[in-house]
Amino acid sequence: MGPRLRAARERHGSTLAGISCATGISPSTLSRIETGRRKPTLEVVLRLAEEYGVSLDELAGTAPALERPAPARRTSGDGKTVLPLTPYVGGLHAHKHVLPAAEEEPVRPRQVSHEGHEWLCVLYGRLWLALGGQDLVLAAGDVAEFDTRTPHGVANAGPGAPVEYLILFGPQGERPRPRTPSARGTGVRGRAALVATTAPGVTW
Repeated sequence: MGPRLRAARERHGSTLAGISCATGISPSTLSRIETGRRKPTLEVVLRLAEEYGVSLDELAGTAPALERPAPARRTSGDGKTVLPLTPYVGGLHAHKHVLPAAEEEPVRPRQVSHEGHEWLCVLYGRLWLALGGQDLVLAAGDVAEFDTRTPHGVANAGPGAPVEYLILFGPQGERPRPRTPSARGTGVRGRAALVATTAPGVTW
């Protein structure tokens, strides 16, 4: 049930902190439930089902496939648009995010932390990634990979234009696995030294 609860929360467009405020369930408890380290009580499941607007059958995995809503574009209060690209539950999840053009000088992004592993690729614009004590500005084509237990947050770093980026997120630490074969000793293995390490657990 943990991965289904996480998927329902992500479709709802909420963070663990936001759901905690709405339900009174602590973020640490929610995180342990989503990662399968704690079994939720019926009272907790009912509270979360009501908050997410889903049925108990869906959370239990017994709802017919046709009853499950298709991934839908959603917009948060700060204007960020999120388009889920993977409708299934469990494993790696993919999302496309679009941050609107910044009208004012950006401030350092608010950081959050949670279980999992994230791979981020900027498609357009310039993205400010605050990762722990590090501040990185990523341009189109730049990639960052990090453990999401490290406090992290993003903001549009460039004035006058939106920023678009893709996220692959493994809620239980799943990570993309490169399978490109090396050619004459200069393939993935030979090129790996060119990837700059900018902070513990971060490459881009």
